[in-house]
Amino acid sequence: MNAATIDLLHRAIGDPDTQWSLGTFGAIAEFSRDPDEPVILRQSGDAVSAVTARGGIAIRHHPRNRALASESITRSGWNQRIALCLPEADGAMGARAVLTELGADGAALRASDRDSILFDLGLGAPHADFCVRIGDPDTATELRRHAGRAVFETGNPAMGLILAANPHRVFISRLGRIEVYQPIPPATGRSPEGPHTHVLPKLLKSGRTHPATEPIPGGWVPCAHLYPPHPARDGLGEARPFDPARHDAFQSDIARFGNPEFLAIKRRVQDAIAAQQPPSAMPGDRHGRAGIRIALRQLKAAGHVSPVLQSWLQDFDPAGLETEADEADLHHD
Repeated sequence: MNAATIDLLHRAIGDPDTQWSLGTFGAIAEFSRDPDEPVILRQSGDAVSAVTARGGIAIRHHPRNRALASESITRSGWNQRIALCLPEADGAMGARAVLTELGADGAALRASDRDSILFDLGLGAPHADFCVRIGDPDTATELRRHAGRAVFETGNPAMGLILAANPHRVFISRLGRIEVYQPIPPATGRSPEGPHTHVLPKLLKSGRTHPATEPIPGGWVPCAHLYPPHPARDGLGEARPFDPARHDAFQSDIARFGNPEFLAIKRRVQDAIAAQQPPSAMPGDRHGRAGIRIALRQLKAAGHVSPVLQSWLQDFDPAGLETEADEADLHHD
């Protein structure tokens, strides 16, 4: 890991407006905290961490950690993220397909949780383990009776036991972990604000490690993500007045950690519109075409008004047009 990535992690963990996730396509833990929420922060030479009463995150400094900043299109705006990636071999985890007891969680973020028992749910992802942490001995005994079976197997009571126990969820990769202490919402309820998890078996069956909109190079896997503050949305995804400082900060991250070709396409669009040039064809793959649309949306969000921008939008980004594939990819964000 280079100094720029270490600096990125130290800045991000100290910023309450930065959000985090760890998992795979169809199973993910998310961590966030409020600006005034009590937190125990650690920024050291080997790791960064943040722990609140609702959950915690820890990310280790790994020599092969590669930060990859990217943007992707949404129905009406854009997403931004930085993936923390490892080569597939370095990022490999247990890839267990059945409920498995792992023993006491000696790496728990809080000392009071280190005697509790971890059970891997066996969701089968190659680069992340999805666990629950059981502090009640009777519940642990009950779960042990169903070890070796798939948790979603017909007739398996294990998931019912887990839901009734409302244990901590602990999602782990080679770069670190996210722990969620808040209760599991009912099937009919919505996820709570702050740290929470999603497990969607239908999406897990795809076997994907990330959405197709995210340009992760072949041979690499995303082992965690961070989401710097968005210039046009708040932490709950609600629209907010455009913040130029937030926008400029992430464009600096794109320049440092992003795909140079993606950045070049965006700059060509921005330069063409600044020069009052009419729309023109631009070569590019799926990510390049998304870059054109994102550049246009960002100019519009920033308050740029001109007939030339409107012409570009009409040619490249007609209002309200999204493909089904684009929408499916958003489930990860």
